[in-house]
Amino acid sequence: MLFAGSTVGILPVLEKVLGRFFGEGQVLTLSMALLLGTGLILLVLFRGVGQYFNNYLIEWVGNRVVMDLRKETFAHLQNLPVGYFNSTQTGEMISRTVNDSALLERAVATVLTDLARQPIVLVGAIAYAMTRDWRLAVAALLVFPLCLAPILIYGKRVRRAAKEGQERMAEIVSVMQESIRGVRIVKAFCMEAREQQRFDAACQNFFRRVMRVVRSKAMIEPIIILISAVGLVLALACASRMGLKWNEFITMALALVMLYEPVKKLGKIHLSIEQSSAAADRIFEILDTPLWVSDRPDSQSLDGPVERITFDHVGFRYAEEPVLQDIVLEVKAGERIALVGGSGAGKTTLVNLLPRFFDVTGGRLLINGKDVRDLTLRSLRLKTGLVTQDTFLFRDTVAANIAYGAPDASMEKIEAAARKAHAHDFIMQLPNGYETSVGELGMLLSGGQRQRLSIARAILNDPEILILDEATSALDTESERMVQAAIDTLVSGRTVFAIAHRLSTIMNCDRIVVLDKGRIVEIGTHNDLLTHQGIYRRLHDMQFDR
Repeated sequence: MLFAGSTVGILPVLEKVLGRFFGEGQVLTLSMALLLGTGLILLVLFRGVGQYFNNYLIEWVGNRVVMDLRKETFAHLQNLPVGYFNSTQTGEMISRTVNDSALLERAVATVLTDLARQPIVLVGAIAYAMTRDWRLAVAALLVFPLCLAPILIYGKRVRRAAKEGQERMAEIVSVMQESIRGVRIVKAFCMEAREQQRFDAACQNFFRRVMRVVRSKAMIEPIIILISAVGLVLALACASRMGLKWNEFITMALALVMLYEPVKKLGKIHLSIEQSSAAADRIFEILDTPLWVSDRPDSQSLDGPVERITFDHVGFRYAEEPVLQDIVLEVKAGERIALVGGSGAGKTTLVNLLPRFFDVTGGRLLINGKDVRDLTLRSLRLKTGLVTQDTFLFRDTVAANIAYGAPDASMEKIEAAARKAHAHDFIMQLPNGYETSVGELGMLLSGGQRQRLSIARAILNDPEILILDEATSALDTESERMVQAAIDTLVSGRTVFAIAHRLSTIMNCDRIVVLDKGRIVEIGTHNDLLTHQGIYRRLHDMQFDR
């Protein structure tokens, strides 16, 4: 407001200077020059202070708003169920959270700056013009409505093109992410040129959309200037009939120019709002995504030991496709349950119901007689440990990865967990021991080493329910032997659900559950199932060449 007020306040000072200096019979004295000069310097200084605080505070507000929005978006993503991430590209989520927010950040700062300033300048200029000569002011204002049409027309174009541009930016991020993650495959098949073509095409698509926005924004200013010139011509025609003194007309013309300047900037503000609205729409699509899996208002904590797990006619479907049907199974504490079946039989989906990565769509899943949907997610998941085939390590130290689920764990506990996972010896051979960085996705370690760190992480978290999803299938013989020894330590005294294609790793399980097309078709011990000529016997004979 200080900055805007001082902008309009320069006009009467200019008029006084012009009137004194150029007025007929008037001589600009030294005292008058000093007085006016001092006033002008003070006004400019006042304007500069106002401009500093205006720019700083507006930028602070804009950046703070967008920072909070970015944090809220990430927090919402963290709470979305696993199914959302299975169906949404990672690059798309990154682009919306980072790039769309950056576009919104720039727009918010610009819009807030001019939106707070230009209306004041506009009102001040109109008021000043009206006090000088209301007829000239009205003549100049007659063309104002003509400025609205191009602003509205190009605003719609900008919003549409901006949304398409942000979608193309997400495509750039996705292509780059895939190419980097799959760099070994790209190089193995000599497909560098193809990946470059994909990236170039994505960049070209983005460039075309951005230039549509640029063209629309570039057209607004000359159109409004042309309309403003028509208004000034009308004012000039009126002034010639009214016999205004030239110095009065100059200050009046400056007021009219200052009047059209905020109109031009307000037009740009509208386009910036439309452009940022396209980015905001994409961000709020994430924020508006419902939390399919969440705590109920009356959720209870899962306290005490897990004594039994009951699948009570459980069913699950993705969209309209059934994946699990009428699953009936009761598991006692400490039992080792193996899940066997062909690809797509529903094994992974079944174990994903335990920590509520998904919610059942039919029947009930009970722990100690309580529906898991009535339990808090945190208490449920703290009881559950997960070791998968695709081990994920964070770009951090060995110690930090082991202690990921227990960040306050002491170094003694971290080392004890590593020893139980048969990982301590190889860790001590690393350059910095437990403080060695594992690199991006743990790629500085071998597959077996990564898997043993994953097991150490599960040991330190000390879960009562353990899920092993193909934990050794991708390892060589020596690594498998070491990892299997670590798993034997891990499963002791826990309730275990193990998915495995290598039947040799599950023969000692208490029960083996065979799934086919989402249903339990066989259940029993290894020896029991071998006596039946069923799916398990067929899988066993295929693996052992019988």
